Amino acid sequence: MMPETAVLYLFVVASLLSVLANRFHIPYTVALVLGGLVLGALHLFQAPVLTHDLVFTLFLPGLVFESAYHLSSGALWRDRLAIFGLAVPGVFISMIVTAFVFLWISQYLPDLSKLAMPISVALVFGAAVAATDPISVISMFRKLRAPARLTFMIESESLLNDGTAIVFFSLFLALAEGKTVSASALGIQFFAVVGGGALVGVVIGWLSSEVIKRVNDGMVEITITILAAYGSFLAAMQLDYSGVISTVVAGLICGNYGAKQGMTASVKMAVDTFWEYIGFALNSLIFLLVGFTIHLPDLLGIWPLILAAYVAITMARAAVIYGMSGLLSRTRARIPFVWNFVLVWGGIRGALSMVLTLSLPHDFPHRSLLINLVFGVVLLTILIQGLSISPLARALKVLGSSSGQSSQDFEMQRMRVVLAQIGNHEIGRLRQEGLRDVHALDLLATYYQQEQEDAEKKLAGLDKRDDKLVLQGDFSRLYRRLLLKEKRKILDARNEGLLSEASNDQMLADIDANLLEIESQPEAVMERLSAIQKPAEEVSPG
Repeated sequence: MMPETAVLYLFVVASLLSVLANRFHIPYTVALVLGGLVLGALHLFQAPVLTHDLVFTLFLPGLVFESAYHLSSGALWRDRLAIFGLAVPGVFISMIVTAFVFLWISQYLPDLSKLAMPISVALVFGAAVAATDPISVISMFRKLRAPARLTFMIESESLLNDGTAIVFFSLFLALAEGKTVSASALGIQFFAVVGGGALVGVVIGWLSSEVIKRVNDGMVEITITILAAYGSFLAAMQLDYSGVISTVVAGLICGNYGAKQGMTASVKMAVDTFWEYIGFALNSLIFLLVGFTIHLPDLLGIWPLILAAYVAITMARAAVIYGMSGLLSRTRARIPFVWNFVLVWGGIRGALSMVLTLSLPHDFPHRSLLINLVFGVVLLTILIQGLSISPLARALKVLGSSSGQSSQDFEMQRMRVVLAQIGNHEIGRLRQEGLRDVHALDLLATYYQQEQEDAEKKLAGLDKRDDKLVLQGDFSRLYRRLLLKEKRKILDARNEGLLSEASNDQMLADIDANLLEIESQPEAVMERLSAIQKPAEEVSPG
């Protein structure tokens, strides 16, 4: 079968699975993997092989750039302690804990106690499964009204830990192959690879943004973002730097500088739509190929070891999340305790882990075992955590209701009232001009008046149980808007010499802390502000 025909079949299958996933309310990526497993078992057609080169030249640059392009650099900086803590030292600790816990558990398994896997090989396994790929989690959280900060933390951490995991995988692989690597040399090489990748990303992202600012053609600007995505990745890889980190940085610059400074509203919408589709298409293909690549009979033969590996990575993830949460508990970047379990359970593994293992040299010790272990772990995380995280998060009251229909109806009807009022106001202004046909204005005025009355009637009839949720959402958005206005005013004051650098930094830090709090604990902020008002209300005039 021609590769083009196989890709066409994959898109057809992905479209059908998307419809079924929405119909039965299951995560899209879970449906894709299950569909790939079934098609692979039935051998209906031959799909492309999920290889290291395919992922690193086609899938990874596009997926990484699409995520980074839509990330807010301001939010990333505000939450830098938690995000970078989880993505760099957190990933390293996760690798170490995974390796030692796996070796400790495996020695107690029947018939597998003589596994005799060296610690260096176990570290390679730990590095391969360190990177998280919670695409299904992010899509569910956005649909189910998860706190914005929680969704952002999961997405940005998974984006950055890809690069960290790839770098450590290469370093641990060299160690396992018998190359002499000291701890200091390991650290220096890590920072060189990451720093070099970041520098390449800065250069390409800045150059791309400057070109975007000087061009006024949507098709050309889309092409420039494609060049930035794949060019930054390939340039960094050619220089033996981190391609993922390079693409992350290039995407952040293009999204936060190039798009805001150089794109018109219509072009920005076109670019956003293009990259959203690229993300959908690449994710659809890669998760289907994950299902095709996994062979269940191979995994069933070593299921105790796979279960031990799954327990090991889950324990390692929990140790990192709860440990980091404890360290940040007395800082501005503290993480609400109830979020910790969601962050642990959201650590789903994906195609990157599989591809890193497939890239191992053919003479690498325990290679076939490692491949099956990683494939089994990926499958378990996608099926177990992917299917259960939504109900568990709702049980912990981190997410809203599964349908959210009442809240959605309220938002739509309220906006209909506002739009009708705007229409009536504009009709009144046009009447005063006296340049429009009176009958046409009367027809439109009647229409908008009926629209407003209909929307107000539906608003009055909606279920009031979500009033508290609506109040909380409006309060959060309004307070965030006011805080950002304060931040801009402080920056203007510093530029005009009205604030010293120290005063500027302190005031900005206070606002960032308030922004993190309103995104994490809006109810607590509302209660605090209410407590401030109550004493004043209780004071009698006399």
